[in-house]
Amino acid sequence: MQLFALGINHQTAPLSVREQVVFHAENLIEALRELVDRRPVKEAAIISTCNRTEIYCSTAEPHAAVDWMAGYHSLKPQQLEPYLYQLPQEKAVKHVFRVASGLDSMVLGEPQILGQFKQAVRTAQAAGTLGLLLNKLFQRTFAVAKTVRSETDIGAATVSMASAAVGLAQRIYPAIDEQSVLFIGAGEMVELCATHFAAQHPRRLTFANRTLERAQALADRFLGRAITLNDLPSQLAGHDIVVSSTASTLPIIGKGLMERALLARKHRPMLMFDLAVPRDIEEEVGQLDDVFLYGVDDLGNVAREGMDVRTQAVAQAEVIIENQVTEFMHWLGNRELVPSIRALRDTAERARRHEMERALRRLARGEDPQVVMEQLSRALTAKLTHAPTHALSHAREDERKRLAELLTRLYQIPRQE
Repeated sequence: MQLFALGINHQTAPLSVREQVVFHAENLIEALRELVDRRPVKEAAIISTCNRTEIYCSTAEPHAAVDWMAGYHSLKPQQLEPYLYQLPQEKAVKHVFRVASGLDSMVLGEPQILGQFKQAVRTAQAAGTLGLLLNKLFQRTFAVAKTVRSETDIGAATVSMASAAVGLAQRIYPAIDEQSVLFIGAGEMVELCATHFAAQHPRRLTFANRTLERAQALADRFLGRAITLNDLPSQLAGHDIVVSSTASTLPIIGKGLMERALLARKHRPMLMFDLAVPRDIEEEVGQLDDVFLYGVDDLGNVAREGMDVRTQAVAQAEVIIENQVTEFMHWLGNRELVPSIRALRDTAERARRHEMERALRRLARGEDPQVVMEQLSRALTAKLTHAPTHALSHAREDERKRLAELLTRLYQIPRQE
């Protein structure tokens, strides 16, 4: 078994590919169990966000995880492989440390990814697919991310996609306080965007969700109003800015619905942010004359523009991560030696018990205890030194020097001058 990571992200795959391999939260436990139960995979955890889908696992056959990921999403492996990164052992460790620390994010230093990793771990625990190896990996990952954020200024360089959305809105509209904003969904991204937009005091905030209760909770917090998704056809036209981020597998807003809304608005422009993966708003909507449509990749590019990337902070973070990768790989290497160490101790224990039983029988017969103890110690010494002595005596000429140095190190023998 070896540690293995595979996935796609905003750097390796376009949104049209990323949205095909999303794992939805309500199906994630079942997916994890299927991966571990049906494939040569011992442990597994999956993180699936708008910017990345990654599988971390312990497996003897890494490619089996690739085949499963493709098959689960009704794709052929060759359809995914051009966009996939496959990272064994040390590369996987370094990758997860960098991602959790915000160094591999669309927006440098963004903190949301750490919370998403913690949720992925909780889900794997609930599925029963998190074992010793991955648990150790993720606990070390969280510690590394905390160290990077506390000892560098990486977090200070963050410009979130939510603040980027507000910045775009301010470019298009002279004053946001004169606009009505509609939020579709009730998750973390919608809440974050609502916080940034609410600070600009828009004329009206509306929250739409499949369940009215969750929409109402956000409406109460931000002094807005709540509607259901069924109300969208009648309510959409009354809003100037739309922010959508749901877990729906199908688009919520199609071209026909938008055309009717624009007609009702007398073609006043509408700014739309689709932050969902898969997308909530049909791609064709962006082709309408009076619509400004931005997706997650667009906002990521905006967030990076004008951001003062603190090169020194990134370099400091990379040093911290390199050191932590070395430490983790040392732990992993020691873990792989456990069977050999256990076998060595078992062999020594069998020799000890055998000689101890012989000594006790001789003592029971009334033999001199001092003689018995002397012979016991000699017998143990002979047994414990027989194997290395035999190996050294029968070593090939080209092996002798290296083997002698190794025995000197193992037995801490003083070097002879």
